[in-house]
Parts: sequence; structure tokens; C-alpha cells
Amino acid sequence: MRTRTALALLGATALLTLTACEDTGSSAPGTGSSAPDATTSMARAALPDLVGKGLRSARDAARSAGFRELTSHDALGRGRAVLLDRNWKVCSQTPAAGTLPTGTTVDLGAVKTGEDCPSKDAGEPAPAGGTMPDFTGKSVRFARAALGTSVSVDAEDASGKDRKILLESNWKVCGQDPKASTKLTGQPVRLDTVKFDEECP
Repeated sequence: MRTRTALALLGATALLTLTACEDTGSSAPGTGSSAPDATTSMARAALPDLVGKGLRSARDAARSAGFRELTSHDALGRGRAVLLDRNWKVCSQTPAAGTLPTGTTVDLGAVKTGEDCPSKDAGEPAPAGGTMPDFTGKSVRFARAALGTSVSVDAEDASGKDRKILLESNWKVCGQDPKASTKLTGQPVRLDTVKFDEECP
């Protein structure tokens, strides 16, 4: 009688041990069918061609396609802030239309609706670093952003009318000192400017 009871207890213990092993194996990390797949977590979608659209329509189209990281800049190199996107149109986009991860940042180069798109997008001002860039045709605001806050910039009216430069994005550079490609060592910078609708002297 005691022998039968001992055998029954041993059998029950073995069965419980096997069941526990099976449960542990099925819930091990990465072995179950419910483990997350990294490749499926990177959603991709078709980014449409946005060039030629109004800036607001372009942004809406990009968002509808699943893209939320949107930026824009003044394609003419004037550094103007886009306050009312209904008054701007898209001249370029980066990246181009195609199937991309939806986390991609989409940058739209734009001009005001009454303006012509430039043959080449001026882009955002890149830091000048140790060499003086060529700012001819760019706005005073663009030049100041590229030179940084540590450089002393003196912008002057080159028309001879001695006007004050109030809105720097409305004034373009005609001449500069130091000249382009000069090494920058902390020296002050002078910009000779006129308004964008005027000819350089």
C-alpha cells in the first residue's frame, strides 16, 4: 500500500514538472509567435510630388500620406519666415516623391505665390565656419544667420539714400568685406545692400 502511494506521488510530481517545463518554454522571450517584429514597426508610405502646390495644400497632402515631420524654408535665400502658408507655393522638396519611412523629415522650399521659383533653391543658411561665403544676392538676414551671433555684421544702404535697414529679409547683398573665400578670424563684416526690387549700384 505504501509502495503504491509512493509511486502515485512520484508520477504526479513528474507530470507537474513536465507541464511547468512546457509552460516556461512557450513564454520564453522571442520564442512565441506574438514577439514583436522590428521590420513591421517601420511604417513606409508613398510621399507624393508636392512641387507646384500651395504650401498649405502640400503640407496637408504629406500629412494625409502619413508624414508628420514637415519643415519649410524660403527658396530665394531671403530667410523670410513663413507666417501664412496659404500665401506660399512649393518650388522644391527634399526628399523627392517616393516610398519612404513615414518618420522621414520632409523639407519644402517655397516662395510667395506672386514670385517665380528660382532655378536653384538657395536652401537654409549653412554655418560659415572659417571661410567667408559669397552672399551676393542673398538677404542680410540670410548672411547674418550664416555668420552666427559671434560675428559683428554692419549692413549699409549702398544706394546712397542712407536708409535704415529695418526688415533684413527685404534687403539683398551687393558687396561684402571681407570678400568670399577670405579666412574668417573674428574680423567685423560689412555688407553693402539694396532692397530686393532694386538694382545693385
